[in-house]
Amino acid sequence: MKFASPLVRGTLLKRYKRFLADIALDSGETITAHVANPGAMIGLNAPGSEAWLSLSANPKRKLPYSWELIRADGVLVGLNTAVPNPLAFEALASKKIQELQGYSSVRREVKYGVNSRIDLLLEAPGKPTCYVEIKNVHLKRAGSLAEFPDSKTERGAKHLRELAAMVAAGHRAVMLYVVQRGDCDCFTTADDLDPAYGAALREAVAKGVETVCYDCKISTEAIDWGRPLPVKL
Repeated sequence: MKFASPLVRGTLLKRYKRFLADIALDSGETITAHVANPGAMIGLNAPGSEAWLSLSANPKRKLPYSWELIRADGVLVGLNTAVPNPLAFEALASKKIQELQGYSSVRREVKYGVNSRIDLLLEAPGKPTCYVEIKNVHLKRAGSLAEFPDSKTERGAKHLRELAAMVAAGHRAVMLYVVQRGDCDCFTTADDLDPAYGAALREAVAKGVETVCYDCKISTEAIDWGRPLPVKL
């Protein structure tokens, strides 16, 4: 998935109020950028870090810049939580997700459960309907282990319960984790940050919900689908 226009390089000064970051551009200008990430961004907030921004062509936007990438642990990491859904849709169309092949129809943002929308709904004649929930991952604290979540997420636990309900109703349900970095070899839950989510995932898996995880190949030109990573719970 290519960025719509060349990214702009800068240096992070600070992130604050969750959705704002002050960044000094290489041009010498200091700007406030939108941060499309409600999480804690542990390890991805260090002042002085190399940051890459997209610039919107919409003149009506209050904040024309959006913070897309940061260099952390020597690699580029994707921060925009809106990226995994279209990236997974693109990868599915290109047959890059082996676990989700064989479906003739793919729909996005379909209502289900209790006031929820499933990220991808896959259907094919003679096969159970497949519900796919997608989560963005960028937390890495030890070695090459990717973790989720980086802060408490009651909404995430709710989605797991709804996926389990779909399995109980005779459907297929998949929890798809997209790691927006390329330096991890395995995925697990961050139980110390949100023990309820970890417990909810293990319970959902026991009830038949499948887990799938892939990393990404990230450059300043594009974010591309990467390798499958094992999930250890």
